[in-house]
Amino acid sequence: MDIISDMLIRIKNAQMAKAGQVLMPFSRVKFQIAQILKDGGYLSAIERRKRKSRKSELEYLELGLVYHDGEGAIGGIKLLSKPSRHIYVKAQDIQRVRSGYGFAVISTSKGIMNSREARKQNLGGEILFEIW
Repeated sequence: MDIISDMLIRIKNAQMAKAGQVLMPFSRVKFQIAQILKDGGYLSAIERRKRKSRKSELEYLELGLVYHDGEGAIGGIKLLSKPSRHIYVKAQDIQRVRSGYGFAVISTSKGIMNSREARKQNLGGEILFEIW
């Protein structure tokens, strides 16, 4: 299963259910994406926690969701790259998302960043998803 699409679907479903937070298994990629979403104003808090299982400790992320006037901060998410189809873009070809109201998340050679930051640093890479 694709961990990025799983993460985005969990966030979207929790927001539609008007939940205050969402839990998911920890990975460094998910943590970096969550930090980008928090900087963009789509998440309120990110906590890395440990939970004891029968034989080991499992790490998970607890993400706080943002609501404005009862509506979720996330208007929509469009997953672009999938495990079966990777989409790469040059720095000059990075498009604005929803006339600048959203942004894309791009995996570059210098880490995962939003499309605005990638354009400033003149970096291209694999475009993962768009959010608005």
